[in-house]
Amino acid sequence: MENLYPPIVDGKSVYDLDSQKYLKMWQGPQHPGVTGNMSLELDISGDQVVKCKAHVGYLHRGFEKLMERRRYINCFPIVCRICVPEPDTNEYLFAAAMEDLLGLDIPERAKWLRTLNLELSRLASFVMWLGGQSGAFGMGTVAQWCLAHRDYVLDLFEEWTGARIYHMYMTPGGVRGGLPEGWDAHAEKVLDGIYKLLDEIRHVMFNNAIFKQRAKGLGVITPDMFDRFGIVGPNVRGSGSTRDIRKDTPYLIYDQLDFEAVTEQGGDVYARAKVRWREVYQSIDLIRQILKNMPRKGPLHITLPNVLHLKVPAGETYVRAESTRGEYGYYMVSDGSEYPRKVTVRGPSYTHAMALLEHLAVGVNTADVAGLMVSLHTYPPEIER
Repeated sequence: MENLYPPIVDGKSVYDLDSQKYLKMWQGPQHPGVTGNMSLELDISGDQVVKCKAHVGYLHRGFEKLMERRRYINCFPIVCRICVPEPDTNEYLFAAAMEDLLGLDIPERAKWLRTLNLELSRLASFVMWLGGQSGAFGMGTVAQWCLAHRDYVLDLFEEWTGARIYHMYMTPGGVRGGLPEGWDAHAEKVLDGIYKLLDEIRHVMFNNAIFKQRAKGLGVITPDMFDRFGIVGPNVRGSGSTRDIRKDTPYLIYDQLDFEAVTEQGGDVYARAKVRWREVYQSIDLIRQILKNMPRKGPLHITLPNVLHLKVPAGETYVRAESTRGEYGYYMVSDGSEYPRKVTVRGPSYTHAMALLEHLAVGVNTADVAGLMVSLHTYPPEIER
């Protein structure tokens, strides 16, 4: 579709245009095509967006300030909630930042289990996202399939950690426990089911003429936008970039696993969806590699003093990992006390759901705003934190 309302009109940004000329329309937060509790304030002309302003809501907020008022170990229930569909990345990064400041190296077995935990979390998040992307274009059947299979992954987490959503499994110094007996067989059954699901999604979603017509050419991200908008993860890999922290600066045991960054060309909604669909195959393969090669014996945790009164040496650090949305980072500052002096979370949603979405939405048909928004894969608590 031709972009009748580009970002610059008559030498002025569309954000400088007189909004009184256009109809005001709100999309969300009570809308099936809105990620989380966000809402979009749209100025429209006919059925095309002239201006978009994102509002991230107030459901979850103030995480970083709350952490300054809690002992380190008491922060773990907080960081999980910064990204509900994929809380484990926050667990890992908070623990890794503490370990870096403490000068700790966790046991080898714990590194394998942490990596397994992160990849299983990626699997659940991506499967949920595929359902959301299809649902945003009216394909409710695929959405129902995906939610059901995500629940099977949550069953695995519950069996392993005792919790379905907020696992709090990765703690400073290692992990809380090993895999229960019979877990591998249960996991293989779930992975087989998701593998078959992906083929069904290919037939129903990616080979669907209507989905192709609406998704191709929508929300194109070009290489010159990567650094300007802080774009990371599948949103850049859908435009041909190979950026992936797991490969570029490996952490845990990713340097011992066999995989390559998944890329697609085109930079549009269709390409981004294809990247994430292929990355589900990748996560399945990585989980199988881990289960095959991980050590089954050995320590899970190093000995620490009473964690309720653990004092972290003064200093600062930045650690990062590759979440389903791209680079996720934690900047932590310690003043030597039992409380963090400062914790800043670099969540990919901040740049994707604010500046990038507001830019890409201009000129889009109102019916496609939901599909565009979901394609950027954002979670509001990462913004209002």
